[in-house]
Amino acid sequence: MTFLEAVLLGIIQGLTEFLPVSSTGHLTIAGKIMGLVSNENPEHWTSFIAVIQLGTLLAIVIYFWKDLWGIFIDFIKDNILKPKKFSSQSSNAKMGWLIILGSIPVAIIGLGFKDVIEGAFTKNLYVIATSLIVLGIILALAEKVGKFKRDLKDITWKDTLIIGFAQSLALIPGSSRSGTTITAGIFLGLKRETAARFSFLLSVPAILGSGLLEFYSSLEYIQFDGMMNLIIATLVSAISGYVTIAFLLSFLKKNSTMVFVFYRIAIGIIIFALIEVSIITP
Repeated sequence: MTFLEAVLLGIIQGLTEFLPVSSTGHLTIAGKIMGLVSNENPEHWTSFIAVIQLGTLLAIVIYFWKDLWGIFIDFIKDNILKPKKFSSQSSNAKMGWLIILGSIPVAIIGLGFKDVIEGAFTKNLYVIATSLIVLGIILALAEKVGKFKRDLKDITWKDTLIIGFAQSLALIPGSSRSGTTITAGIFLGLKRETAARFSFLLSVPAILGSGLLEFYSSLEYIQFDGMMNLIIATLVSAISGYVTIAFLLSFLKKNSTMVFVFYRIAIGIIIFALIEVSIITP
C-alpha cells in the first residue's frame, strides 16, 4: 500500500462510515481495484478496515464531545456516586444505559461469528452488491412508512434493542452501520436527524471494541511501513469523518434519505456489471 492509497482509503472510510452507503463495501471495492485484498488472507483486510474505523470514532468523539461527556458524568453520578432508580435518572444517564443496551447485540453476534466475518465470503462483491441494493430498498420502505415525529427523549429500551439488532446487520458488508440503524430508527418513527444522531452515539462502543480488538490481532503481521500507512489512513478518516457527520446531520433536517437509496441501488448494479465484464473479480 502506498501513501496515496492510504490517504484515499482514509477519505473513503470517513465519507462512507456515516453516510448510509456502507464504508466496508466501498473500502473493499477500492481495495479490490487497487489489488490490496488478498483472497488467501482476507482477515488482514478486515483488520485494516476495523483499525481505520478508529479514526471515525475519533471524529464522533470530537463532534459529540459535550454530549458524550455529559452522558458519562451523569451516568456515573446517577448509578455509582448517588444511585437512583432508572425512572428518576437524568436523560443523559438514561442515554448511557440505552447505549450499553443497544451495544449488546452487535457484541454477541460479532464475537460469535468472528471467523465468518473475517472470512473470504464477506469480502465477496456479490454479497456487497446484493446488500447495497436490498438495504437500499428497505431504507426506501422506511421512508414511505416513517412518521418522523419522535426525538431522542422518546427512545425506549425496546427501540434501542431493535436498533441494536439492526446494527448487527452491519456486520454484513454492504449493509452499512449507519444505514441499518438509521433505517430502523425511521421505521420506529424517529425524525431522520434524530435517528442519525442516535446511530452515531450507539456506534461508539461498537467501533471502539472492534477497532481495538482488530488492532491487537493485526500487530503480529503489520510491518513498520504498513503501520505508517495504517496511521495515515486512520487520521485522514478522522478528518473526513468529522466533515461528513456535520454534513449529514444538517442535510437530514430538511431532506429525506432517498438520494442514498438511489445511490446504493446504482452502485450495486454497477458492481454486478463490472463483475460481469470481468473488470473486477468477486
